[in-house]
Amino acid sequence: MSVRRADSLGGRAAIVGIGATEFSKDSGRSELKLAVEAVRAALDDAGLTPADVDGLVTFTMDTSPEITVAQAAGMGELSFFSRIHYGGGAACATVQQAALAVASGVADVVVCYRAFNERSGRRFGSGVQHREPTAEGTALGWNLPFGLLTPASWVAMAAQRYLHTYNLTPAAFGHVAVTDRRHAARNPAAYFYGKPITLAEHAASRWIVEPLRLLDCCQETDGGQAIVVTGVERARDLPRPPAVILAAAQGAGRAQEQMTSFYRDGLTGLPEMDVVARQLWRTSGLAPADIDVGILYDHFTPFVLMQLEEFGFCGPGEAADFVADDALPLNTHGGQLGEAYLHGMNGIAEAVRQIRGTSVNQIPGAARTLVTAGTGVPTSGLVLGTDGG
Repeated sequence: MSVRRADSLGGRAAIVGIGATEFSKDSGRSELKLAVEAVRAALDDAGLTPADVDGLVTFTMDTSPEITVAQAAGMGELSFFSRIHYGGGAACATVQQAALAVASGVADVVVCYRAFNERSGRRFGSGVQHREPTAEGTALGWNLPFGLLTPASWVAMAAQRYLHTYNLTPAAFGHVAVTDRRHAARNPAAYFYGKPITLAEHAASRWIVEPLRLLDCCQETDGGQAIVVTGVERARDLPRPPAVILAAAQGAGRAQEQMTSFYRDGLTGLPEMDVVARQLWRTSGLAPADIDVGILYDHFTPFVLMQLEEFGFCGPGEAADFVADDALPLNTHGGQLGEAYLHGMNGIAEAVRQIRGTSVNQIPGAARTLVTAGTGVPTSGLVLGTDGG
């Protein structure tokens, strides 16, 4: 794929199965077991068996290697296995890798998965406690000594600049939190099922790192999610309506770092997501007006606003009003603020449900969904659609 021209991947592969464990704060089992449960559930959903799988994709951060999952799940020979870096930014790229393998004939059925005990085990929100020396980790040396120790503190830098530039207050972020929790309240799988919030409750929640409040930050979750990808022709013979991958993209911007890209010309946007947006629109031939549902990575509310602006749904500084007006159905599963924090993989599953017409917050006639992965890091995105649409 080139950032200068459309690619030929769109329309050649589809998501045919989705499966997850329950989302909890203490799973009581290993991350490997969570991964295998999610993979088997996704295969059951697709009408396939472990013997059909010849490819696996996961995150570099996952503790359950592909060959170990294959063995534990009862799979046979693998012709393709791959891992994507950069935390939550990897989510949609796992599906892109699977689609590339399927479209090129390297594999026929590829399962993407992510599983962790992120609440009862290692909590990412606690920040950097120990890190093996790496070249990319050097950038943290310019920030950690000054107290920027956690993801919330890194995002707060950009969030504060965004508010200053557009003359906004932290209340602007509340619309994202309220929207996510409204959808989560109707989703039995969501941790915050039955627990909507108001703008007043958002404003009353405690500060984490100004201008971020508790309700601007995603939860921490134990669980697993898996996605099954195969070719479009084979997908048509399977039980569920396929979610065709109309476009898939990865993106990194100039002067890119992991969460600490503070030395760019500006801090009010997400240049890596702009790269993804250009690729998705160019390859799919679609525009913001063509999207029926947006599933936007929401580990922190300010970055949802910036994503809407990078994709062209609204102008710079206008996203808070855009969300408040419900101009685009957003995170209909409840997002990572409301349903679960699964590094964005549960968002891909929700996009598939919208295409199938099976979401608990179904948008009538939804035929095209936009999904994004983690922000503030090198990232990725997908446009999914109905077969033929």
